[in-house]
Amino acid sequence: MLLKLTGSSCSGKTTLAYAVGERLRRLAVHDFDELGVPEGADRRWRNRMTEMWVRRALEYQDRGVDLLLTGQSPLGEVLASPSAPLLDGIAVCLVDVSDEVRRGRLALRDPGRWDAPAVDAFLGWAAWHRKHAEDPRHLPEVLTDGSGPEMAWHRWTGWTADDRRWSTHQLDTTDRPVPESVDQVEQWVTGQRAALRTGRLALARCWPDRPAGPSSRPSSR
Repeated sequence: MLLKLTGSSCSGKTTLAYAVGERLRRLAVHDFDELGVPEGADRRWRNRMTEMWVRRALEYQDRGVDLLLTGQSPLGEVLASPSAPLLDGIAVCLVDVSDEVRRGRLALRDPGRWDAPAVDAFLGWAAWHRKHAEDPRHLPEVLTDGSGPEMAWHRWTGWTADDRRWSTHQLDTTDRPVPESVDQVEQWVTGQRAALRTGRLALARCWPDRPAGPSSRPSSR
């Protein structure tokens, strides 16, 4: 299955994923941008790369291995990727942090690189992620406008917030020690794997055709 840690920059996604990868068996860990980000990367580039990673997850799936992927593609983008319905299961976790902490982490990670408008863009992207995680009807054009023609947005754009398939776990790392956040992600991965095994995972294979049911929306906020 594909397990996705998503969110805006500097929430701790990569740190948490690689730490969990050292603890769990049959789990491959990759970062969305590990192959490089070209100059002028746009939504279409992210669409193509999301599909590439979905296909990589399918390769791992054939070997009995799950893929834990970090990156900024949210649930809606993963579901619209052409090959997504072929996955045995999909689970997404939004790793988040307060705006104040994100500002500080950006300054430490990239000293002097980002001006105020650029930092505000990171914060705005984070705010959009939070609302997208709760409701598929929140500004879907942020994803769909200017996207690649191969993207199947129709799979979910008619859903509502109470559709159980629209499920993004939320983990806020603000004021949370890194080891505790690692524990939380490990528990989430283990729980999603168990849900797939027992038939409880909402985004199991053929999810576009499954009848909708109420969402329980578990959250670690």
